[in-house]
Amino acid sequence: MQERYYVGAYWGPRQETALECAQRAELFFRMLARCDPSFTQWYRAGRGFPRELPGYPVPLDVKELEKLLLNSRNRTDVGKKVIEDLGFSRILWNAKKAATEIHLSCGKYSPWGGPNVCLLYPTLESEVRERLLRAPVLTGVLTSMVKAWDPDFAMVTSGEMVSLVEKRKQKWEVRMGWLTYLSRRLGTLPPLPAPVRIEPVDELGWLLVLSPETMTASNPEHVAFTAHVRELLDRAGLIALPDPAAP
Repeated sequence: MQERYYVGAYWGPRQETALECAQRAELFFRMLARCDPSFTQWYRAGRGFPRELPGYPVPLDVKELEKLLLNSRNRTDVGKKVIEDLGFSRILWNAKKAATEIHLSCGKYSPWGGPNVCLLYPTLESEVRERLLRAPVLTGVLTSMVKAWDPDFAMVTSGEMVSLVEKRKQKWEVRMGWLTYLSRRLGTLPPLPAPVRIEPVDELGWLLVLSPETMTASNPEHVAFTAHVRELLDRAGLIALPDPAAP
């Protein structure tokens, strides 16, 4: 059974307008397109799109992205009033079958309802998947997310690895992955063992590359090493995050 890898960036409550989020999204998609040819065109749901296409093509300019986000706002059941503090959310994809998907939630400033996120789920189509699941490509994807969205943390991992490594002591915590980004806002990095490679991401934070090879949940050594690095970061106070809903 294939592991379900994903690239995820997470940040706490941050009030931003649709225009501010659209500017971040435009930067993200522009950088993402450089990572792989399959990332140049994205589609959304909607009635009446041409059946030969995966959906409505999404123009990747700021004005169109702002409209897209404004149309995604949550509304009350009664009266259909916009719930401002829940921000904007969208799901986009790039193919009719076996698509890579992007799940985006931004501009949220409610302390409840989970963090703001940008998630990319690589296709399960074998040839493209093999091309995407390589450290240089995923480093580019992760860096694109970080520079555009300025998250608290981000990572490349699989759901299976998370379930084995995450201790779930608290609701809000940094998740470790094969590649992990930590914002400077979280604190100071401790010394980490080889073969971990630490790369700065502009002045925003650090990218930790735990291995040049793909790390899998089916490899006990990969699981043990990821858990060990997580423990070192936890001791340094970089794993637990404050709960936004706490008084």
